[in-house]
Amino acid sequence: MAPFTVLHICMGNICRSPMAERLLARAVRDRAGEQSEQLVRSVSAGTGGWHEGEQMNPPAARQVLARGGSDDGFEARKLRGDFIDEADLILTATADQFDYVVALRPDAAGRTFVTGEFGRLLSGVDASELPPGEPKPDAVRARGAAIVEAVRRLRGDSGPRPADDLDDPWGRGDQTFQRIGDEIEDTTVPFAVLLLP
Repeated sequence: MAPFTVLHICMGNICRSPMAERLLARAVRDRAGEQSEQLVRSVSAGTGGWHEGEQMNPPAARQVLARGGSDDGFEARKLRGDFIDEADLILTATADQFDYVVALRPDAAGRTFVTGEFGRLLSGVDASELPPGEPKPDAVRARGAAIVEAVRRLRGDSGPRPADDLDDPWGRGDQTFQRIGDEIEDTTVPFAVLLLP
């Protein structure tokens, strides 16, 4: 069985979305150890292709490394429709990128969220109503899908709030990258804890 796949999206895929990709992977590894990659696949892409094939922006990589993640083998890539099709959960840095995803794949709206919105709504999910959490691919997929559905129901017809967006830290120095890293982990860590209790 394929791992539960989370797709993180920003503009250029060298700052916010690679940080989110690698920080979620680290949060899952903290919970599941060596088998984490069989359970959750964390990937990213950008709505623009200007940086395709490039490494993570250095201050973004510094944040990932400082938080126990890895920047090994990262290469920026441009978002394609099949990346969306493969994802069980899509987290965008901003509401504009949410709109971009839904314009490309309208059927993905129910599993696409702004990162801060998903993190904000996640606290309202009743863990007792989820399938049991076990470190097995099919159990993680079932629990992950149930979490996504629960968050979608909590969202209802209300859209993301302006504060749910992750600011673009590009060119803005380490302090901004640190704040964005904190905001990303406000979503990725609680999600990993709920997914793999």
